[in-house]
Amino acid sequence: MNTLRFLADNWPRALYLTWEHVWMVGLALALAALIGVPLGVLISRRESLAAKVLNTANILMTIPSVALFGLMLPILSWVDLGLGKVPAVIALVLYSQLPIIRNTCTAIRDVPPSVIEAGRGMGMDRSAMLLEVEIPLAIPVILAGLRTAAVMNIGIASIAAYIGAGGLGVFIQQDIDRVYPEMILAGAALVSILAIFVDSGMALLERLLTPRGLNIQQRMTQ
Repeated sequence: MNTLRFLADNWPRALYLTWEHVWMVGLALALAALIGVPLGVLISRRESLAAKVLNTANILMTIPSVALFGLMLPILSWVDLGLGKVPAVIALVLYSQLPIIRNTCTAIRDVPPSVIEAGRGMGMDRSAMLLEVEIPLAIPVILAGLRTAAVMNIGIASIAAYIGAGGLGVFIQQDIDRVYPEMILAGAALVSILAIFVDSGMALLERLLTPRGLNIQQRMTQ
């Protein structure tokens, strides 16, 4: 009850921090998709390059977020951007790469060979095949990667409050400083609700953007 009372008394601030959190995660996800999806398509054609890229993305995932913020601090401080939203967004973009690149690469590789042959038989070149056949069929798996990255980044973005990036992590940070349990419970609850909402929304988007024929095929195999 005390947590609900805290949220009721501080709803304008909670709303602002939620928007700030969504803005950081949304911007990072958009930038990560612009990098990761083309890279995933590229490495799907090159096995040796795929191993190197995926191994690098795996290594980035193993770096603790606080350590990554610490590594970027001396680098970005040269341009007065060592603290705030810039390093937070950069870190979120880096953490997003593995699920996006891996899912995109896997989705392109899993397009049935019979479909590829049919497209070639219709006179499609490689570009047309990619844009009109392979990517539309790969959309569900690509979106699943984006969905994973989004939910993961909602949690990581909470830690970004410690470098002055704002977001819902501010409640958690300030609670630790002030020993205020209601505030940390409010922050944790809002982060969890936001993650559930984003996950459900992207699951719906995934269903809406999945080609109708592929949806029918998936239902028949279940």
